[in-house]
Amino acid sequence: MSGVFYRIDKFVVPAPARDEFLMNMVCRHALLQAQEGFIGHSVLEQVAGPGEFNFVTIAEWENAEVFERVGMALAATQATANADPRDMFERLGIRADIAGYKPVAA
Repeated sequence: MSGVFYRIDKFVVPAPARDEFLMNMVCRHALLQAQEGFIGHSVLEQVAGPGEFNFVTIAEWENAEVFERVGMALAATQATANADPRDMFERLGIRADIAGYKPVAA
């Protein structure tokens, strides 16, 4: 799959977990920013509306292949450091909807 690739993750974060969640996002952003093929990253917090997800992260990559390669490398780093984000999510009661997206051609 060629062309820009977006990883968009949506989270339900309980209020008591907010600070730890955001601290983790800042650390992940620093890791992502240093990766080849990384274009940009945003962390958004819901301030209005009835939506279920109160946080959304959007990471933009040069293409899906770059994202896959970097994702495997980051997963290996996290495993070595015993820092799987799923463990934090379970401990803090965070639910996630995680997916990859590509732009729709006009």
